Amino acid sequence: MTRSQPAGSADEFVHPALFYEGSEGYLAGTVPFVLDGLAAGEPVAVAVPGSRLQLLRDALGEKAAEVKMLDMTVAGRNPGRIIAEVLRAAADPHPGVRVRIIGEPIWPGRSAVEYPACVQHEALINLAFVGRAVTILCPYDIAALPPVAIADALATHPEIVEAGHTWSSQYFAPERIIASYNQPLGQPQEPRLLAFGRTQLREARHAAAEHAQAVGFDEDRVDDVVLVAGELAANSARHGGGAGTLRTWVDDVYFVCEVEDAGNLDDPLAGRRPADGHQLSGRGLLVVHHLADLVRVHTRPGGTTTRAFFRL
Repeated sequence: MTRSQPAGSADEFVHPALFYEGSEGYLAGTVPFVLDGLAAGEPVAVAVPGSRLQLLRDALGEKAAEVKMLDMTVAGRNPGRIIAEVLRAAADPHPGVRVRIIGEPIWPGRSAVEYPACVQHEALINLAFVGRAVTILCPYDIAALPPVAIADALATHPEIVEAGHTWSSQYFAPERIIASYNQPLGQPQEPRLLAFGRTQLREARHAAAEHAQAVGFDEDRVDDVVLVAGELAANSARHGGGAGTLRTWVDDVYFVCEVEDAGNLDDPLAGRRPADGHQLSGRGLLVVHHLADLVRVHTRPGGTTTRAFFRL
């Protein structure tokens, strides 16, 4: 059965994928979504790559001023920060009102190392917004994206919008996607290595700083690396058996900081929820996602590896 647009009850989360081709298909699927939301008095936000953002802004004309607009290549360059800093930031200020969001985290040009984090993010949206009066429309360029991205979109979205019709995806299985992309991250080539315990957290931060300086990062970016290394090492000390291994290396266009420990990360949304204003601890992974350009995690019984990537 098909219908003209996604539906949702007052407290139901709605998460359709928009399959489109070309600028005309993009506008046909997004502009009515925005205008219908504004007409209904619903807050509307758009977070898409810059070229698409300008396309929408031009098509909306004066109405664009009523929409919160973000360039997803900036706000969501690390997919792990999108839920907290883009989607929840748009939805949370409006309790009791349905909020509409267009979020495009997967676009042509996303690298192979980024893609697993992107598709895991799309799956995790379904957990993060259970019972919320939010509609998040996720555009997919079916003419330019590889077939695996379209197949994964069918698994991470319960509904698909295509050519003006909405249909239910029989392949919807977000938990399967979360699990299937939780894969070993591979061995780095010739990393700098430091084993640390609870009393060597300072040494771990110093080692990360020294290597970040050596690759030419400025003072602010070195500080970011130190904060990330420190938070990951502290998490290992608290939750990972009291010890871990820090590795840093340069890989392609990234400086990479990795911490491996004996803990098991059993909360897939850890680090992806906004911090409560009164929260005094538990912000470590949120800080890591905020500062890094990409975060990849592999967790299994008896061990977790977290990799933070910083563009050179």
